[in-house]
Amino acid sequence: MNTLKKSMTVALLISCFLTLPVLAADKAAGEQRSATCVSCHGLAGKSSHAQFPNLAAQQPTYMINQLQAFKSGNRHNSMMESIAVNLSADDMANLAAYFASQPAAKAGVDAVLAKTGQEKAAMCLGCHGEAGVGNGQFPRLAGQQPDYLLKQLTDFKEGSRKSSHMNAIATTLSNDDMKALAAYFGSL
Repeated sequence: MNTLKKSMTVALLISCFLTLPVLAADKAAGEQRSATCVSCHGLAGKSSHAQFPNLAAQQPTYMINQLQAFKSGNRHNSMMESIAVNLSADDMANLAAYFASQPAAKAGVDAVLAKTGQEKAAMCLGCHGEAGVGNGQFPRLAGQQPDYLLKQLTDFKEGSRKSSHMNAIATTLSNDDMKALAAYFGSL
C-alpha cells in the first residue's frame, strides 16, 4: 500500500472514531439539557443576539471540542466555562447531536458587503466546507451572526483566541476583509 493510501486510511479511521460519541448521542436528552442554552443561543440554537453564535446545524464534533475546551479552560469565556464545567461527556454529545439536527439559521446581512466577502471566501472553504457548512472539527460558518464571526476573526488576529492555523490566516486579513467575510458567511 503506498503512502497516500495509508494516510487516507488513517484519516478515515480517525474521522470515524471522532464521530462515535455523536452517533451514540441522545437528541431528546440534548434538547432537555439545552434549556440552559436558550437565553444566549436562542430556541433550537438560533441566536437573535449578534454576540452569541448560532448552534443550529453546527458540526457536532466541533461543538463537543469547544465544550471540552471551555471545560478545561483552554478556551476562555466566563459564562461558557461555568456551564461546561458541569457537563459530562454524554451531556456534550447529546447537546451536540440535538443542535446539529436543527435546521440551519440565517443571519441578516449587508448584501453588497457579502458580495465582496464571496470574492475572498475561497481560502476558508477548504476547512469550513463548501458553502461554509462546516467539516467535522471545523465549524459551520454559514448563517452565523456576522458580528460574532467578526469578533472571532479579530480574536484570532489579536491572539486572544488560539488556533495556529486561524491565527496565521487572520493576520493576513484587513478589518475590511474580515467584515466582508463575516457578511458573506452570514448570508449563506
